[in-house]
Amino acid sequence: MSSFPAQSRRARDDTLAPVRRLRALRECALHFAPYGFHATWHHLIVSARIPEHLDDDPRSLTRAIDELQAARELVLPLRAAYAETRRREKAAGHRSPRRPVPPWDTPPMIGFAHCPDPWRHPAEPLPMVVRRIITHHAAGYDPAVRCLACGTERPSPHGACRTCGVGPFTPRRDPFADDPGRERWKRIWRRAFPRC
Repeated sequence: MSSFPAQSRRARDDTLAPVRRLRALRECALHFAPYGFHATWHHLIVSARIPEHLDDDPRSLTRAIDELQAARELVLPLRAAYAETRRREKAAGHRSPRRPVPPWDTPPMIGFAHCPDPWRHPAEPLPMVVRRIITHHAAGYDPAVRCLACGTERPSPHGACRTCGVGPFTPRRDPFADDPGRERWKRIWRRAFPRC
């Protein structure tokens, strides 16, 4: 797997076949997927209006990578600052983090605003949602009590937000273990679903 920057250049390269650009976009989403891969992919398809037949609108791939990269760039300086803080703490003999690890600092940067249902995620652009998550985290929101993405109070500590669909944690199991889930994912992957 190559790096996000290398794949983002391929996703923008209009001299490449659209299907190769789509694969590069997928690689980028494997590196940075705030809602988890499946929900982030669905969001990008809908937000950038990527058609089922890529030749109908190849510029949609550029719109998608631009949105994903803008959201990622909000998190990168925070990750660098946290890494520097941890280096200083370790040098001072503190092997365990003194503060809770920020949700976006668990490598890779996937699922820090996990949406268990890939069809249900925040509708706003990714940079707007990521900025709000950063703000709410800095304000001390407990993700088990309040949704970091929209600020809504959770009905239960383990349930997804009723307003935006973001869950308080990233599950470790395959969310598509059942066949209906797999069929829904296939429709998302092929971009074969009705758009609003």
